[in-house]
Amino acid sequence: MATEALHTSPPDTWSPIFGRLNWGWIPYHEPILVGTFSAIVLGGLAVLLLMTRFRLWGPFWHGWVTTIDHKKIGIMYMALGFIMFVRGFADAIMMRAQQAMAAGGAEGYLPPHHFDQVFTAHGVIMIFFVAMAFITGIMNYVMPLQIGARDVAFPFLNNFSFWMTVAGAVLVNISLFIGEFARVGWLAFPPLSGASYSTGPGMDYYLWSLQIAGIGTTLSGINMIATILKMRSPGMRLFDMPIFTWTTLCTNFLIVAAFPVLTATLTMLTLDRYLGTHFFTNDLGGNSMLYINLIWIWGHPEVYILILPIFGVFSEIVATFSGKPIFGYKTMVWATACIMVLSFIVWLHHFFTMGSGANVNAFFGITTMIIAVPTGVKIFNWLFTMYKGSVRLETPMLWTIAFIVTFTIGGMTGVLLAVPPVDFQLHNTLFLIAHFHNVIIGGVVFGVYAAVTYWWPKAFGFKLHEGWMRRCFWLWVTGFYFAFMPLYALGLMGATRRMNAYMDTAWQIYFVIAAFGAVLILGGIVCGFAGGYVSILKRKELACGSDPWNGRTLDWATQSPVAPYNFPEEIQVTGRDMFWEMKQNGFKWSGHFHDIHMPKGTSSGIVLAAMATVFGFAMIWYIWWLAIISFLGCVAYGIAHTFNYDRDFYIPAKDVEANESKDAIA
Repeated sequence: MATEALHTSPPDTWSPIFGRLNWGWIPYHEPILVGTFSAIVLGGLAVLLLMTRFRLWGPFWHGWVTTIDHKKIGIMYMALGFIMFVRGFADAIMMRAQQAMAAGGAEGYLPPHHFDQVFTAHGVIMIFFVAMAFITGIMNYVMPLQIGARDVAFPFLNNFSFWMTVAGAVLVNISLFIGEFARVGWLAFPPLSGASYSTGPGMDYYLWSLQIAGIGTTLSGINMIATILKMRSPGMRLFDMPIFTWTTLCTNFLIVAAFPVLTATLTMLTLDRYLGTHFFTNDLGGNSMLYINLIWIWGHPEVYILILPIFGVFSEIVATFSGKPIFGYKTMVWATACIMVLSFIVWLHHFFTMGSGANVNAFFGITTMIIAVPTGVKIFNWLFTMYKGSVRLETPMLWTIAFIVTFTIGGMTGVLLAVPPVDFQLHNTLFLIAHFHNVIIGGVVFGVYAAVTYWWPKAFGFKLHEGWMRRCFWLWVTGFYFAFMPLYALGLMGATRRMNAYMDTAWQIYFVIAAFGAVLILGGIVCGFAGGYVSILKRKELACGSDPWNGRTLDWATQSPVAPYNFPEEIQVTGRDMFWEMKQNGFKWSGHFHDIHMPKGTSSGIVLAAMATVFGFAMIWYIWWLAIISFLGCVAYGIAHTFNYDRDFYIPAKDVEANESKDAIA
């Protein structure tokens, strides 16, 4: 009972120096967390020793941490995504193992308070720090190359945005070992997330990690819109842009429109918790339904923020591996724009059961079905692109075909849930969980693996090992169907989500099959990492030219890998597929690069993010003096940084061609 009390009420001891932080909040009584902490410490020490042994600290700091090169920042976003993916998937394995064991009165191995933290952390990490990191990384690396821009519009802002995202991820992971994480679900509905019901620091970890990361995401969205609208190659009109660049533009419009809503919503919830305001309470003028409306006004565009760039990825891959231009280019563009607009008028289908009335439910049910139409247009365009094309079934194309099948199944179940009477029966069941993972895994995760495989040669100069990546593909796809198809059946039987135990033993076999699927997915993840490792060892054998897949966009004109400060001579764009036609007519790039001006690396981004992390930690634990100092430090350092431009912040990249090999190695 003492352990349970620790997780339901704050400690009695308070300190003017450490706030509510004391030894009671260190979870030394949790063997899982102690083991995790030990493994992370040992792994961290091993990395530190290796970097010191091989003198990698200088290259790491100057070449990566302080870089403003969009390509390196894109790679770091991807690295962050994979690191957090391992953490989020560990949570998923823990949940599936618990549910496979906890049938007919059995308690399983996770206590309820720990299970609640696990499913909350899983959702938060996978959406905010895995999927968002992945799509931002892909957009960062690819989009400027596709439009012929030397970098994004605001290079320092790009660095700052990345490190703010890292700061949010760091706060989430600190909650593993100091205190606890929220136990309210990934959307944190009040009143459960209010001060009366979530009394510990877990909910505050949630709020401050998302607020800090959200600043980075919003600034990144502004940066990319400015880049696309103002930095395209001469002659490149909007309808000459590749489909991926179009999806990037629409995605970042969604980010700039939707993320301020999330920021305002979490700010009001923070005020409720810290200052006793009543925005989302059920008394004194508050209304918890206001929170649910606001969070889903952000939340449903967020689904399309994740999937639209992936639609662009698959459009590039289908055209390349079918040997044809994308079928219906303009319909693809307009379908993307329609999804962008319609995504803002479907949010209420997430709470049909809340008593909004038949007319309101009917309106949102119809709009939800309508938004499926432009998505269907895209699927038919991909199929028609493949029709009578010279289809090559290399790994990126395998991911694409698996996506089309899997995402279509998820889309059909989504249309089913758009019918209010059906949703009344299936709401809050595992059917909904299966649908959501059907579109997010079948869409975003499959798309990320496809994108990494497709653009890896552009980033590193060699292909990924085909054998290992095919093993990764087949284990992932097979594991997905084992893991989530049983959840549809369980949802139809009435099994609700987020339950750590159940009495009906007839359900257990379905949970066991789902756990087996999760193990297969784990095998796919391991094969993916093994494929990367083997590919690095065999990089000389897997080396490729500047355009390994014979793609169609401007990025083929750059070397592989693209050196940080090398950029091709300016090209006058005369049409959508001009580069493809030039290649087919025997044109070969001269390989000449001209001097350009690029910003120096800067430590300001990581310093500001570190101060923001300290500020967030101080606010979580009510260490007011530290919060004031770190906040003022952020403001002062940010102001001081603005004067750096007066000290030769921009420098020319001299002797570019002579340094190609050195830059490529770096």
